[in-house]
Amino acid sequence: MKMGKCSHFSASSHIGGYSMKKTAVVILLCVLGMIFPRTSVTAQDQSPDDTAIAEEAFIYGFPMVMNYAVMYEYFIDTTSDQYKCPFNEIYNTARVYTPADTSVVTPNSDTPYSFFCADLRAEPVVFAVPEIEKERYFSVQLVDFYTFNFGYVGSRATGNGGGKYMIAGPNWTGEKPAGVDKVFHCETDFATAIIRTQLFNPADLDNVKQVQKGYQLLPLSTYLGQKAPEVAPDIKWPKIDKELAAKDPYGYLAFLLNLCPPVGAAEVEAPMRARFLKIGLEAGKSFPCCELTTAQEAALKKGAEQGLAAIKKNTDAIGATVNGWHILDITNDREACDGDWLLRASIAMAGIYANDSIEAAYPITRTDADGQPLDGSQHKYTITFPAGKLPPVKAFWSVTMYDGKTQLLIKNPIDRYLINSPMLPDMKKNADGSLTIYIQKDSPGADQEANWLPAPDGPIYLAMRLYWPKTDPPSILPPGHGTWKPPGIVRAD
Repeated sequence: MKMGKCSHFSASSHIGGYSMKKTAVVILLCVLGMIFPRTSVTAQDQSPDDTAIAEEAFIYGFPMVMNYAVMYEYFIDTTSDQYKCPFNEIYNTARVYTPADTSVVTPNSDTPYSFFCADLRAEPVVFAVPEIEKERYFSVQLVDFYTFNFGYVGSRATGNGGGKYMIAGPNWTGEKPAGVDKVFHCETDFATAIIRTQLFNPADLDNVKQVQKGYQLLPLSTYLGQKAPEVAPDIKWPKIDKELAAKDPYGYLAFLLNLCPPVGAAEVEAPMRARFLKIGLEAGKSFPCCELTTAQEAALKKGAEQGLAAIKKNTDAIGATVNGWHILDITNDREACDGDWLLRASIAMAGIYANDSIEAAYPITRTDADGQPLDGSQHKYTITFPAGKLPPVKAFWSVTMYDGKTQLLIKNPIDRYLINSPMLPDMKKNADGSLTIYIQKDSPGADQEANWLPAPDGPIYLAMRLYWPKTDPPSILPPGHGTWKPPGIVRAD
């Protein structure tokens, strides 16, 4: 890539409008090998200020570019095999995720998903949720372009009684309409909703479909029966894939900043954006927006390398490790991050679109209780919950298996990607009332197969999901410091 006055796409807002064949996170993780021009610049030629600014910009933009990759594949690129629907429409996935779903790492295979991406430039949108039986958990997670969780609707947040809610963009200043229960204010021009609906068992799928039919989305003008405002101009959306993002992360950030105006709480970022001008990065302009010196080009490369290394290192520090499980402590909103862009980026690397811990807690691990790497090609493992000490939740819990190399679901002979609490009636308990899960690549035998969680023939990555964790003891909250602790994984061979 020649980094001069032009780049491979124009990020000017043409205010004229997720494509990844593998995973969204792979795009950003490949940035360490970005294609920058080879130069003969020495370390002394590089400006420490420029390198620091480049690192700051990389860390700041990391989750935003990752989010755009998913958004492009899900809602923009109609040729993608992961495409869902256009903006301001709801897409219902009437199934759970399988190894064929590769857009997002560590995908949830517990709950069928519904999605929408709201374009809030012209007017707000109103979405409705139906009344749902109290036994069925559901949640609507609202995520802005910064990847902040800016609102929740669902069993925990609002109850199962149904309701109408409005999402307003950064420039909307109206009053809450009659009949709307709550207005959620989004700091960016686009907002994504991730809707999870509990599936009790395969026979329950038709019931989930009926619930999903009750999720509705309307422009505010349609909801009010008024004339629609002028349509927002089209945007020329830059194509994104693994190679393009690896070449030009700063160019994508320049484009995305134009969709994230620094208004309201985001005004605190104005000085930082002003610093970005020094490395040729300006909202809505092609990157670089000015001629860069050879030293500045080298500073960009070094800043990106340092930024990625910092994100990786900090990701391991989110939360605490208990019995080999790293329990993520996540509250991913502007107030909680409070300008800590490294924290926001680390949350995205750990699992983009992760719920706040109060909604779902996430113990994850790549090691056994002794700290040794989990490897299905070398060992068999077990995890045993003592009698009366299953995960304490108000909704349900699960343990999901992933390929340790890709963090994607793995193919296996019984098409089982997780074990969760709705499966308990079919599982066998030990004589003392405890429950053992067998973690291995081959079947443990017909008599134990109900408790088998198939593993890959190689590195293992495991994730627990504890939906609506209890706050009273025993509880996993606060994450990593609660009175309930996940049992360690032990070698069975």
